[in-house]
Amino acid sequence: MKRKIALVLAMIMLVGCMFVGCGKKTDEQADSGRKVLRVAMECAYAPYNWTQNTDANGAVKIKDSNAYAYGYDVMMAKKIAEALDMDLEIHKQDWDSLVPAVMAGTVDCVIAGQSITSDRLQSVDFSTPYYYASIVTLTKADSKYASAASVADLAGATCTSQINTVWYDCLDQIPDANKLPAQETAGNAIVAVSSGKVDLMVTDEPTAMAACAANSGLKMLNFSGTDGDFEVSEEEINIGISMQKGNTELKEAIDGVLATMTAEDYTAMMQEAISVQPLSEAE
Repeated sequence: MKRKIALVLAMIMLVGCMFVGCGKKTDEQADSGRKVLRVAMECAYAPYNWTQNTDANGAVKIKDSNAYAYGYDVMMAKKIAEALDMDLEIHKQDWDSLVPAVMAGTVDCVIAGQSITSDRLQSVDFSTPYYYASIVTLTKADSKYASAASVADLAGATCTSQINTVWYDCLDQIPDANKLPAQETAGNAIVAVSSGKVDLMVTDEPTAMAACAANSGLKMLNFSGTDGDFEVSEEEINIGISMQKGNTELKEAIDGVLATMTAEDYTAMMQEAISVQPLSEAE
């Protein structure tokens, strides 16, 4: 009789473990019991994302780190996670490893100021745009190029930008440009400009605005709407959230959240991000 009771109890425990996993949580489930949205970004690309030492302004702790991430992308990630009733997990990764991470499934999506290019669409799917960013030039306020009114006026400039971006490709449109190797991060390219290592860099408008807000010695040149602007396609100024190909459930969920936002919402969020960015990003 005792053996029968022991057997019944063992079966009950086994069934219980099948339902609760014997107390172990899966990679997609947090302590709260909710699913986790794993978001990758550089955490080094103000005002889209950066690293800071505290949770000031609502920054989110970076996975496997004592540091925190904040910026426009973190604000957007928080909004999406909240709307989907998920916990947010920020993964800090190098720029070149972002798309491979999505493809491998080690993260759910990338929110990192990525342009929705045809090349990237071969490897990942994208959400609808969550920002539209004009391509501009950043130079020193006292540079001989500070009064340039067109790409043609940048002729002969020593220049650079971030690796594997449409901005770096745009340098080829500058006549007789002295094109230096691409920088690992946008922050490194900004330092190259402010230190005088290069005459200018090509970047997007929010990045240049953030750099100028942090360093009054820099100047943004925006040729948008003129005949002397950089020649770029619509896809190159559309910024989207990338995710694994075929993950229609996540794409539809994220697109649903973005559909509730307006261009004014995006602008207000970006202005807030620029206002609280760490000055060290552009020093």
